[in-house]
Amino acid sequence: MKAQRSEQDQAVTGDASGRLGAAADTDCIVVGGGPAGLVCGLVLARLGVRVTVVEKHDDFLRDFRGDTIHPSTQDLLAELGLLDEFLTLPHADMPRVRLRWNDEEFVLADFSRLPTRRRAISFMPQWEFLDLIARAGEREPTFTLLRSTEVIDVLRAGEQIVGVRTRSSAGEETLRARLVIAADGRDSTVRDAAGLHPRRLATAMDVLWFRVPKANAESLPFGQAGAGLLIAIDRGEYFQVANAITAGTWVPSEGAVSALRGRVGRTSPQLRERMERVGLEDVRLLRVRLERLRAWYAPGMLCIGDAAHAMSPAGGVGINLAIQDAVAAARILGPGLRTGAPTVAQLRRVQRRRAWPAAVIQWIQLRIQPVLLADRPDSRPPLPLRLVARFPAFAHVPGRIIGMGIRPEHVDAEARRRVRRQ
Repeated sequence: MKAQRSEQDQAVTGDASGRLGAAADTDCIVVGGGPAGLVCGLVLARLGVRVTVVEKHDDFLRDFRGDTIHPSTQDLLAELGLLDEFLTLPHADMPRVRLRWNDEEFVLADFSRLPTRRRAISFMPQWEFLDLIARAGEREPTFTLLRSTEVIDVLRAGEQIVGVRTRSSAGEETLRARLVIAADGRDSTVRDAAGLHPRRLATAMDVLWFRVPKANAESLPFGQAGAGLLIAIDRGEYFQVANAITAGTWVPSEGAVSALRGRVGRTSPQLRERMERVGLEDVRLLRVRLERLRAWYAPGMLCIGDAAHAMSPAGGVGINLAIQDAVAAARILGPGLRTGAPTVAQLRRVQRRRAWPAAVIQWIQLRIQPVLLADRPDSRPPLPLRLVARFPAFAHVPGRIIGMGIRPEHVDAEARRRVRRQ
């Protein structure tokens, strides 16, 4: 299923400190080689900033990671000159989100009227997307990606963060930079080391991920609800399925798996028989957290993506919101990073631009969580869903919120000119 990294991908990897040479003293260190970290690093490099992305794993090959690439993100790929290459990679397009509530089925979100290049969500294994961005970074002379390198602490000069301490097979080393960007997720080491602590908004929901074999050309609605929520992503030979449960209720056992089979069978009877093949070892738990920082920054450091605002998987918007953070941070801070460290006021400017979109999405997610957890097999859909079912044009509203986000971002004109010159 998971291909080995190509020689081209392996060439992206740099070595640190004595292994790194000039990259040990750079303009910007981005911690975390996920979607936000790699996109931020790429855009900064396109602006001529010396950037080092530090990733603790050797590769990107991990299952059950978010892999919805929304129309707004595909527009960004086009601006970076990567959309055509993106479309050659394995992916599946979904122009409309279908939801079945018990026996009623309707379109929940319609992307057909979006003012974007492509009017569909694309599902792509996250490692394919990350390898694409890493390859693009390799083509930039000021971009370095360190794999198998874990950040364990930040470096300080007084109150200013001036770099990071890393650990790899070469031992512990230090990297220095004018700015450290924490894109290392909701359990961010950099954020914790800087003394920033997020405010928890909700812990009402967890998600169980597993695979169910697919029968021939079978199709399922993307969402099924009423007797509990199921999300089904068509992977060709199997469905990747998510089941939302009340937070803290999953205790791994054969009894818990049996209860899972029962919930899935009630929500989606056509999967009932095949659920017998799903065992305890096949189930992965995602503990959902909704939280955000009051301040995304400290002198010399900025948080983006889940490090700044951990999202629920509802709507699949987390990756795209994080990428928009990354593009905004690169556009606002990139030009100044070539000559000096950003001021606190400049870091605050990034938060002012991106905090409101994150807060709005989290507000929506908080209010739909009770609906997602409902176990009422004989119920009708809630009123907002009935309105969408009765007036299909309403589906364009969630389509725009999901497909484009609250505040879409665009790549700096200088980075676009650099694409045309290549």
